[in-house]
Amino acid sequence: MASSSASTLSASLKLNSHLYRSSRSCFSNYNTCCWSSGSWYSGHVSLRIGWSSSRHLESARGVPSLGNSRFVFKCVGRVSEPSVSIDSSQNNNASDERVVVLVIGGGGREHALCFALQRSPSCQAVFCAPGNAGISSSGDATCVPDLDVLDSTSVISFCLKQGIGLVVVGPEAPLVSGLTNDLVKAGIPTFGPSSEAAALEGSKNFMKNLCDKYGIPTAKYKTFTDPSSAKLYIKEQGAPIVVKADGLAAGKGVIVAMAVEEACEAVDSMLVEGVFGSAGCKVIIEEYLEGEEASFFALVDGENAIALESAQDHKRVGDGDTGPNTGGMGAYSPAPVLTQELQSLVMQSIILPTVKGMAAEGCKFVGVLYAGLMIEKKSGMPKLIEYNVRFGDPECQVLMVRLESDLVQVLLSACRGELSRVTLDWSPGSAMVVVMASNGYPGTYEKGSVIQNLEEAELVAPSVKIFHAGTAFDSDGNFIATGGRVLGVTAKGRNLEEAHERAYQAVEAINWPGGFYRHDIGWRALPKKQLAKHN
Repeated sequence: MASSSASTLSASLKLNSHLYRSSRSCFSNYNTCCWSSGSWYSGHVSLRIGWSSSRHLESARGVPSLGNSRFVFKCVGRVSEPSVSIDSSQNNNASDERVVVLVIGGGGREHALCFALQRSPSCQAVFCAPGNAGISSSGDATCVPDLDVLDSTSVISFCLKQGIGLVVVGPEAPLVSGLTNDLVKAGIPTFGPSSEAAALEGSKNFMKNLCDKYGIPTAKYKTFTDPSSAKLYIKEQGAPIVVKADGLAAGKGVIVAMAVEEACEAVDSMLVEGVFGSAGCKVIIEEYLEGEEASFFALVDGENAIALESAQDHKRVGDGDTGPNTGGMGAYSPAPVLTQELQSLVMQSIILPTVKGMAAEGCKFVGVLYAGLMIEKKSGMPKLIEYNVRFGDPECQVLMVRLESDLVQVLLSACRGELSRVTLDWSPGSAMVVVMASNGYPGTYEKGSVIQNLEEAELVAPSVKIFHAGTAFDSDGNFIATGGRVLGVTAKGRNLEEAHERAYQAVEAINWPGGFYRHDIGWRALPKKQLAKHN
């Protein structure tokens, strides 16, 4: 039997050699080794092979039999492990808990979550459904591409079969469709809001009404279903002005119109032409706020909220914040614009009133509240632009490489309503992610272009990690682009300047003629001479 197991292991490794080709870099500079668990899942055999470099590899102590066996090679080079400060007198089992985690999603945000979760001391294994080629090849999770994440019955069945002790829902669509509701009913701890609470993102009109009712500062607005009335209001208000689709539009439903004609065209595209389908059958016309945007994240357990570190996104596609809005072209953390005073003000005036308001409305919020903020130029005060009900992308990437707490225990505490006893630990310094996107994005873009030198790019500087958002393998085993935003090239540094330098060194080492990136990520916080080096 041992011979049979060994031959199966050898064959599996041969068939899946890409799983260990591209993950030999190490984060040991920051006392956390990027050992990971390269994985292949067939429904019968799950292989988890950890590596960072040859000196980190420890041979297996025996090969178990087949069936649902797991072959484990452990990295022994870890200097320190993530930790989370929890009052152990009230949670005696936390330190002994070993949890199998399922991450729902397959983008850059989910890759970053898998990376952070598999580093958690209390994590036994991480599955990701559907995942992507980069997630599986980096070894940060075992990908399950055939699991239909919008089919709650299938997800519950998988969780019960694999002994899943925590589900983390990444994207908004499964949240809005009610996946969390069904998982919680089945007794499976799930980090993510119910479909009712997810309306904070699923309907901008719902969010605006909540702001009105509970005194949360936001831009003035009106909601329309009739295009003529909407365009009349636009002409009365003048430009610049903002037009938003009410529902989910994959990050593309917001038009910042600098002219009245542009705003009216946006209204027609949504209400007349139906470019966003049912998501655009109602539009919000909103005042244009001038100032500096920032992202504020808080973990919420239904009653309590704790702030994550600050981050700043770059929504426009072009350098100098030009061109159309995107899902995000880069981010950095921390964001200097969010001072400690401002963070405290955001918690008191925006986050906590939202948490209390949702509870009062009968739909307690459990998950991540991602507040898109505008720090107004004229007043210096924060206003809420929008809520997302999941980790932002690409902000999640810079937050997860900086997080030093045991993410599994943190998220379980949120699920149990115990966040009041949790404090978070963060690495010092800064982190930056530069998004590489397919040519043509956010419009029509080409799919299938080959991406090379990713392995080399992760080695050009210390603490570089490349998160995959839209990649697959071609028949020759090369990475190819399958999405608009494709890679999140992330780096840490002692300060923002060093993180910027390392991230762009890695970007420039990647050979991808079919892609592009912004050259000025961090421009608001960096000296101009630093930005000029990469233009």
